[in-house]
Amino acid sequence: MNNLKNQKCVPCEGGTPPLTKEESEKLLAQVSDQWHLNEKSISADFKFKNFKESMAFVNKVAEIAEQEGHHPDIYIYYSKVKLELTTHAIKGLSINDFIMASKIDEINFKK
Repeated sequence: MNNLKNQKCVPCEGGTPPLTKEESEKLLAQVSDQWHLNEKSISADFKFKNFKESMAFVNKVAEIAEQEGHHPDIYIYYSKVKLELTTHAIKGLSINDFIMASKIDEINFKK
């Protein structure tokens, strides 16, 4: 399998089955350990010095999301940001969620 960060998100059609728990766990092992597997999503919490740094991070995430056509749910709490990834069209996880997590890891660790 190619490295997740080098892959591109592909539009997911309704009717495509979501990943199984086992498939999700294998992909989760390929992203940083700050990502957590939930029933139908993965999520991560990020901590910054202040609101300005939080927003700079969110803007970088937004750029990647637009490039990939796959958008996380974003929650901002002053110096904390929570991201949640799921594939709404299939009401569960797809490889796109893990591709995005990998790309988000890359920008988070470059700060």
